[in-house]
Amino acid sequence: MLKKRFFKTKNDCEVTFEVQVGEAESATLVCEVNNWEPVVMKKTKGAFRTKMRVPKEGRFQFRYLVNENEWVNEEQADAYCGNEFGGTNSVVDTTPPRA
Repeated sequence: MLKKRFFKTKNDCEVTFEVQVGEAESATLVCEVNNWEPVVMKKTKGAFRTKMRVPKEGRFQFRYLVNENEWVNEEQADAYCGNEFGGTNSVVDTTPPRA
């Protein structure tokens, strides 16, 4: 699940990334926003979550790495695109909604 929070006075968007993966022991967010550096996600109430500040007006690829060996896409991603490994990446779009 993706939740986006836009700020009127800032040029970024706070994105909450959440993945539910049953009995998994760990989950990591891997995202092009921070040069694909893994971000450990915190487990709460059966899901793994983390927040990240992301520039507005952009489209960024990401994936979740579960138990250090299983790649999972976001079911509610804004879009999907192919990756260089023959799979697909999730995409988050940080264009603010028009008023």
